[in-house]
Amino acid sequence: MSLGERFRAAREQRGVTLSEVAEHLRIRSVYLAAIEDQNWSAIGAPVYTRGFLRTYARYLGLDPEEAVAEFNAASGQAPPGAAAVTRPAPVTEYREQRSLRPLLWIAGLVAAALVGFVIYLYLSPPRPAGVISAAPATAPPSAPAATPAPTPLPVRTLAIRLTSPSWLRVVVDGSVSIEGTFPAGTSKTFHGKTALVRVGNAGGVQISVDGRPQGRLGAAGDVVERTFTM
Repeated sequence: MSLGERFRAAREQRGVTLSEVAEHLRIRSVYLAAIEDQNWSAIGAPVYTRGFLRTYARYLGLDPEEAVAEFNAASGQAPPGAAAVTRPAPVTEYREQRSLRPLLWIAGLVAAALVGFVIYLYLSPPRPAGVISAAPATAPPSAPAATPAPTPLPVRTLAIRLTSPSWLRVVVDGSVSIEGTFPAGTSKTFHGKTALVRVGNAGGVQISVDGRPQGRLGAAGDVVERTFTM
């Protein structure tokens, strides 16, 4: 079996095509086909042919030096000197470049992470040490202060009339007679010994005691509480 036939048989036994081998070795498929066809003139200078033979033989698991020796014998070429056995740059550099690729990727990722960290430190505002900020506690809304109750007045009949909406609470003889928010125009009459009146809009509430008007209990929006007794 000739040298080229052994190369072709070894490739077919591995189940790969010339294109796949060319992609892996970075050698043009026309040169690989020329080796299998022993078309040495298609490759060019013998020094390149020897380099391609060695690379292709190693890939197929053949003896590279035996393949070169057989090529020298078949082509009538003298055994090459030290300079002649130098392999083409694209072939010798392939494995080295391929082995460096993972290191280049890792170095690039580390550099990108460092740059991002520096940018983060530069853009982040400084934080004073030992200072803990706390939101001020929100005090619950206090109830409106009620106007101190004046001296109780004797009463038989208590009439209330609203000239504007107001919250109203009336306690007669210890019992709540009315409580809630009422619209303008509301009129209520109460009878008893004691009446405790609390309003939320004093300017809109008018009170009459035994038919005598007492006027408004206060200004608009004032919370006022007054007690009327017999």
